[in-house]
Amino acid sequence: MSDPRPSDGHPVSERWTKWRQQVDLHEFHTRWTRREAAGEATHGEADLIERLAPTSVLDAGCGMGRVAIELARRGIEVEGADLDADLLAFARRDAPHLVWHHADLAAMHLGRRYSMVAMPGNVMIFCRPDQRADVVRCAANHLEPGGRLVAGFSLEPRRGVPGYDSSVSDVLTLDEYDAHCEAAGLSLQSRLATWEGAPYEGGDYAISIHTSFGSSWS
Repeated sequence: MSDPRPSDGHPVSERWTKWRQQVDLHEFHTRWTRREAAGEATHGEADLIERLAPTSVLDAGCGMGRVAIELARRGIEVEGADLDADLLAFARRDAPHLVWHHADLAAMHLGRRYSMVAMPGNVMIFCRPDQRADVVRCAANHLEPGGRLVAGFSLEPRRGVPGYDSSVSDVLTLDEYDAHCEAAGLSLQSRLATWEGAPYEGGDYAISIHTSFGSSWS
């Protein structure tokens, strides 16, 4: 199969469109392999997800499938979903044996539930700001009772805070994300600063673990 070609437009969000305009998909596809070959640790997301011991995972916003493919390699049942057909084409080429859903995370109905929905790749800041609550609600709707939603995303300074970027108008705070989760029937169980498990004590990146009822993880 020949390499997938980029599309002209993207319904994901304005921010996603800008990212796509700046990124060579073929270079991005090989970036993690090159980093791993250079001796870098490249599977922190899969390491954390594996430690949480899910029986099934939906990688929501799976992109080219890097995390989902690694989870499958470790024997974890996993499916991927993404709205960008160009990125999914890479995932389907690399792992045709896995289930890949071309789906809008804000409106998906996949017909099953999972013990975990994972969104490791800045999904929440790349989706449309007016659909963030819907993305969280749909993720929650695909969780089994007691299932976990795991999401990691960058935290950007808001207006009036040092480092504020005036070109970014869709900043997402942890308070706002937690409110979306609470509205979807999820409660915060743990917040980390890194995929290696360091506790979150402030900073520009956070991983939030929410559950559909009150059992905690540590």
